[in-house]
Amino acid sequence: MRTADRLVLQTVRRGGPWLGVLALTSVAGAVAELALPAVLGRAVDSLVASEPASGAWLGVCAAIVVVAVVCDTLGVWGAGAGGAQVSAWLRHRILRHVLGVGPAMTRRFPEGDLVTRIGVNAEEAGRAPEAIVTGAALVIPTAGSIVALSLIDFWLTLTLVAGLVLIALVLRAFFHATTSIAGGYQEAQGDIAARLVDALAGARTIAAAGTAAQEKSRVLTALPRLRAHAMDMWRANARAGVQAGAVVPLLEVAVLGVGGLRLASGDLTVGELYSAARYAVLGAGLGAALGYVNRLTRARAAAGRVVELIGESPRTYGGRPLGPGPGTLELRGVAADGLDGVDLVVPGGCAVAVVGRSGSGKSLLAALAGRLVDPLRGTVCLDGVPLPALSPEALRRAVGYAFERPVLVGDTVADAIGLGLDRPAPEAVRAAARAACADAFVRRLPLGYDTPVEEAPMSGGERQRIGLARAFAHGERLLVLDDATSSLDTVTERQVSGALAGELRGRTRLIVAHRVATAAAADRVIWLDGGRVRAYDRHRVLWDDPGYRAVFQVDAP
Repeated sequence: MRTADRLVLQTVRRGGPWLGVLALTSVAGAVAELALPAVLGRAVDSLVASEPASGAWLGVCAAIVVVAVVCDTLGVWGAGAGGAQVSAWLRHRILRHVLGVGPAMTRRFPEGDLVTRIGVNAEEAGRAPEAIVTGAALVIPTAGSIVALSLIDFWLTLTLVAGLVLIALVLRAFFHATTSIAGGYQEAQGDIAARLVDALAGARTIAAAGTAAQEKSRVLTALPRLRAHAMDMWRANARAGVQAGAVVPLLEVAVLGVGGLRLASGDLTVGELYSAARYAVLGAGLGAALGYVNRLTRARAAAGRVVELIGESPRTYGGRPLGPGPGTLELRGVAADGLDGVDLVVPGGCAVAVVGRSGSGKSLLAALAGRLVDPLRGTVCLDGVPLPALSPEALRRAVGYAFERPVLVGDTVADAIGLGLDRPAPEAVRAAARAACADAFVRRLPLGYDTPVEEAPMSGGERQRIGLARAFAHGERLLVLDDATSSLDTVTERQVSGALAGELRGRTRLIVAHRVATAAAADRVIWLDGGRVRAYDRHRVLWDDPGYRAVFQVDAP
């Protein structure tokens, strides 16, 4: 948990001015509470002795009460605003890191779990500064009470310190117990969220299969574990509360008992005994730290889950531009999780199909080609430049990606096509849409290219065409199409293939294919089998191999 503790300390430094307001008001409020018993005691003695200054002492008491109320109000405001600022900073940091790591992050952490960590856990970690500052402020009245009682009577101080040691032991045991319990509770939350996101993504399949009840049980598999952790947390809180609740009254009674004996022997005045009683209450107020300790343990456990995300190494980029070249793609000794020993050279301007059975590594090879994933070993180069050496801008301009299920990001359809381009020209966006056979149906939308994405009803094939248009608008040298035409009808796919072989012919095209026609239209075919390149040749040459034909589950004509 040391890394998590460092993150908690970073949140304290990121609290901004509102955390300063919280700290100032907490300290001022604690000082006011500490001063009130002494002033009240002096007022009591003045009233008992009928001194003329008794009214002034009562006025001072009222002023101190007003200061305490104002400090408490400002402290609540500062805690809320500071916690929101810290949570926002933490979420932005996590999100930048997750996007910087790329698809490797979702391979390790399910999407629902990621959302839980970025949302709920970041918010809980953002509450750490409030818990630390407010909890630390409780030490002021406790320490002040010890000093004040020392000035009044040594035996009262000794009694208070003995009780505070017992309270500290209770808090220490509670802190260690609840940290692990909170971590388990948050893990169960993430598990349920991950299963729920999967179920929502497959809602149509679940409805068609009539398996809603079974899916509900699957999503809630972790619910008993969540309940067990919640009950453990409740028991830990109850146990610590009972222990502290037993110690605090006994401590106050002990201080009053000793004080009463000292009063009877003439060593204390009535006002001093009253002050001692108030200071005993303030000193025993350390038992109220249970709530802050509980928040801190939850924040600490949440920070541990956040650190797991931040611990993933982000992709690094160089600053090299991409010089002139035809878009030659080279993979030299490349190995990744699912691929091994890949040595390929895709000549610039060629159309190369990637085929193979399910699980052979087709999508992984496509991801490596455009640096969505970095290889464990080996080098991927574009026109002789290793992809990690390129700047993000150069890589974005050079490589265009299209996926089987494209996610359309942007306010409008035009934004979705030109995503990532600096001030995309409207004509360039429309040209890319025409090449993807999307221009006609986009123009029929209510506002054409200015139609908001969420208000544009699109079929799966139409969304794929928008995804293709986005790739065509970006990839100046390399187009990577990962099963990006699977939802297109035969006529539209033929038209897109015509664009790839015509106006887009000057770009290198790497096409993950499942259809014989796509492989036959390519200049060459990469045949993957079991994570290795089994062959790299022309389709008509490979067609004589029964194993190659079996990939498409057809027999030779």
